[in-house]
Amino acid sequence: MVSGAAIFLRTLYQAGVTHAFVNWGNDHPAFLEELERQRVESGDKASTLIKIVTCPNEMVALSAAHAFTLVTHKPALVIVHVDVGTQALAGAVHNADRGRAPVLIFSGASPFSGQGELKGSKNEWPMWLQDVPDQAAIVRQYMRYTAQLQSGRNIGKMVLRALQIATSDVKGPVYLYARREVLDEEVDEPYANAVVDIPKWPSIQPSALTSSAVSTIIEATRNAEFPLLIVAHSGRNPRTVPLLSELSDTLNIALHAASPSAVCVPSSHPHFLGTTFVSKNPYLARADVIIILDTEVPWVDMTSSIPRKDARIFVIDPDPLKVTMGWSHVDAELICRGDSEAVLTQLVEAARSLPEAMINDLKSREHRKTLKEAHDQYITSLRTLEDSFQESGIATVPNILGVLRQAVQSHTPSKGDKTLWLNEAITNYGLVFEHLGLDRPGSILCSGGTSLGWALGGAVGALLASSTIGNEPDLAVVIVGDGTFLFGVPSSAYWIARRCNTPFLTIVLNNGGWAAPKYSMLGIYPDGHGSRASGARLSTGFGPDMPDYGQIAAGAGGAWSRRTEGVQQAREAIAEGIKVVLNEKRCAVVDCIVESI
Repeated sequence: MVSGAAIFLRTLYQAGVTHAFVNWGNDHPAFLEELERQRVESGDKASTLIKIVTCPNEMVALSAAHAFTLVTHKPALVIVHVDVGTQALAGAVHNADRGRAPVLIFSGASPFSGQGELKGSKNEWPMWLQDVPDQAAIVRQYMRYTAQLQSGRNIGKMVLRALQIATSDVKGPVYLYARREVLDEEVDEPYANAVVDIPKWPSIQPSALTSSAVSTIIEATRNAEFPLLIVAHSGRNPRTVPLLSELSDTLNIALHAASPSAVCVPSSHPHFLGTTFVSKNPYLARADVIIILDTEVPWVDMTSSIPRKDARIFVIDPDPLKVTMGWSHVDAELICRGDSEAVLTQLVEAARSLPEAMINDLKSREHRKTLKEAHDQYITSLRTLEDSFQESGIATVPNILGVLRQAVQSHTPSKGDKTLWLNEAITNYGLVFEHLGLDRPGSILCSGGTSLGWALGGAVGALLASSTIGNEPDLAVVIVGDGTFLFGVPSSAYWIARRCNTPFLTIVLNNGGWAAPKYSMLGIYPDGHGSRASGARLSTGFGPDMPDYGQIAAGAGGAWSRRTEGVQQAREAIAEGIKVVLNEKRCAVVDCIVESI
């Protein structure tokens, strides 16, 4: 006979899950016993079917698992401890939901027996306090599926149902939990060895457009004076990037990224006209056809970013109505549910069938030239910002990002082509995308959500994933703000990084506090009392006694660190930090002082 916990782990392994990010508790004796059994029987002290990544903090665990799924495009497992561990997942739950991460979160639950009636009964005082009426309610609104495992006999099928839902559009996290008696249950031979036919539990096939929708969108785009395609997340699937580029090339569509989480179109593409997060999109007023592809917030009306009234608008998205958001709406001619790769394949095939004379006439060539000129002006404006210096000598964020891009190109074996970036720079999200100028699909990762503290743990998960699939970057770089750094539980993240041998370079854009709350205030009270107050007076600043971020990383994980003021110091420190990561295989932190809030 085998335990319910053994069947749980075995089923996940058979389904292709390779890594578990875990935080053990009193609900997990059956797991610990089963893992040791695997080591003993294999004769390898480190060998278990699923690799166990010990995580001293639950939010870091889920952040790492989330990033793991972004790289592998396969589910990962997180194991936490009863209700308290579920709560300690914190904002990473929001990120996994909004970032559509197919993570299976499993938690034990307090035993339901208390006098030894069953194996696993309550035998420690915390178990009474941890016995809550509805444990799944803690996370249910963020999950695609929640369920309690109530018998070891059907654990395998319950696990496969959860994975099937997690990996079907709209992908996302699922939550399973089980009382300790279920995990410790000794399952009879017929049930323990029952063969579960994994291929008979496939994900839902990707959805595509109807033929009439394809025809309508292609005709509208072909006849448009200035067609514009707005995108944010399609690049999470790297196969969409060349498809989107070809569609733009064929139909001369301007491309714009709105709060992106991935490289959806190469920055060097001659039709790419920039990125917005909160700022105004200057091309909306010109576009007579707008295609919104896999994008939550194509524009922000309050920033005067609104399309022209006669624009024909088409929304295409795995979740076009954004049913889990309280309010979301775009006036559109067509609203279509569709997978980005499937839809782009349809549109590209339709565009290829158009007569050459129709798509390469004088009007098309002139429009193509106009887009190229606008793209070149955009790139020139970015380089100008990078090379513009303040009289005070304090570095700007574009200064730092320009130096960083050049340093990575100069000091990595691939000249930057195999660098993996993780962006959680918050108020500087857009600047990071713009100034790094990335072309390679999959070269940058974001949480896709808004809960801060994802990137440090995310770097660990992403590097473990890259090693697993045999596509390791020569360097991983995390870009965060000083506030985000602290939200990331660095004491845990850097400890895990050293333990797992996943070194990365961290760039802290240190503006002395939380810029986002101040910017939000200025958006409502641009000339109010607070507009003239410092960050310290507003209680959003960390100065003058701000933490030494690099020393936190050094104490937790043996990281190398420097704090810099000015561009030249940053240039030298970033170059040295890259060498530390590459040659010494340990983390490095460069804390760059920039314009203060």
